[in-house]
Amino acid sequence: MDDDYVVVAEADRFLREIRLAQGRAELTTKAYAEGLVLFLRWCESTGRDWRTAARDMGLFILWLRRTPGSGRKQVVVSGPGSRPVRGDTRINKVLSAVRMFLVHAVAHKVAPGEVQEQLYELAEGHDLPLAARGESGGMRQRLRAHHHLQEPETEIDRASDEEVVAMFLACRSARDRLTLLLLSRVGLRPGQVAGLHRCDPHLLVDSCSLGCREEGAHVHVVRRQNENRAWSKSKKSWVVPVDFLVVQAFDQYALERYDVLGEGGSDFLLVNLFRPPYGSPVTPEAIGELCEALSKRAGLGRPVTPRMCRHAMASNVTDAGGALDEVQALLGQKSPESPRPYLHPSRSRLRTCVPRSNASPLRGSSEKRTPDDPEHHRGTGY
Repeated sequence: MDDDYVVVAEADRFLREIRLAQGRAELTTKAYAEGLVLFLRWCESTGRDWRTAARDMGLFILWLRRTPGSGRKQVVVSGPGSRPVRGDTRINKVLSAVRMFLVHAVAHKVAPGEVQEQLYELAEGHDLPLAARGESGGMRQRLRAHHHLQEPETEIDRASDEEVVAMFLACRSARDRLTLLLLSRVGLRPGQVAGLHRCDPHLLVDSCSLGCREEGAHVHVVRRQNENRAWSKSKKSWVVPVDFLVVQAFDQYALERYDVLGEGGSDFLLVNLFRPPYGSPVTPEAIGELCEALSKRAGLGRPVTPRMCRHAMASNVTDAGGALDEVQALLGQKSPESPRPYLHPSRSRLRTCVPRSNASPLRGSSEKRTPDDPEHHRGTGY
């Protein structure tokens, strides 16, 4: 909406398509909306038409880097050495939302076609086969974005086993212990944990009586529209096996929940038990706050996030001899390359691989050669 609370039609149409037609998460749509607000505010404050403002995208990046986000009447914070208001990662996310919005406007004939050339490097399709060109023959392919900042490479560390145990011992309820295990031992995301319903866990050895043919204790992860804004990032539903420790945590939580709510409460698995509104589902944000509180209560030297717990689960699977496709299946990922950022080989496993690599045929052959042997110096560069 603008200052007069009138809906900006094109931005509203774009966000509706993202949320409803493409099935993006509510939080993803919210992030796109925040990026569009910054872009439209910049256009308004600088007297630019948003339909043709892509030609000055470099100035928009400067504005993003130096202009605070609160209030309408803001000035650019200038000066060498001053700390930027937004980092490169945040700016790239805003630019991504703006590019999608402007391409959407071009496709609907609201913005001129040359906007795409200002946003992307385009390639002509003249060298493509006739069948690929189409009848018009004017197909052009987007190669890469013109405006993209170089983000610093940051690696998400895993939570160590000692940190997870310390956090587990710092839990004050069976619900908190189950939540931590679902993060660190099952590998679910906060939105997936908060989105679980009571019908999702099947903890019997044989679940045929429940209409499920999966063997052993397991949890079904299903993407739903939930009232607590919990959202599974994966579009598909999948099954995650659980071990006896997680099953025991489920049992203890079921007793704790029954003592407080009886048969009442919502159909969500994890609900409020210790403060009103009792029986209402926990939110993904509350799970992040729980991990932060457990990190402080356990006396850890750093805050352990839910994402670090998920990394710990994937790393433990590989340290135990699990293959990459097993990690992919357990995490519910689509691409075979997706599990790689989650792999953090332990120091002990890295150390044991060095002796194995030294036990090669080259070792025995090199020991037989002496400095006087001409073969000794071959290939050394001397």
